[in-house]
Amino acid sequence: MTIYVGNLSYRATEADLRAVFTDYGEVKRVVLPTDRETGRLRGFAFVDMTEDAQEDAAITELDGAEWMGRQLRVNKAKPREDNRRDSWAKKQEI
Repeated sequence: MTIYVGNLSYRATEADLRAVFTDYGEVKRVVLPTDRETGRLRGFAFVDMTEDAQEDAAITELDGAEWMGRQLRVNKAKPREDNRRDSWAKKQEI
């Protein structure tokens, strides 16, 4: 499972997120997406941990918590939707 972390401060770093989530268990991966044109952080991240129970604990404790002056939105990440080209092709088949 992957955790979605939203409403992040634009100053947040991978190291910052690792430090917060390490309190709940071993962090496998942190992804901080950036805007392709500006290179600026997009204000959300994805975190993978080694155990589902650790991820559940982090979600329970951190959702709604204030961090770096922002109220975090933390939940299970939803699978990505089909890309636009595939969606357009499916509409054409109907």
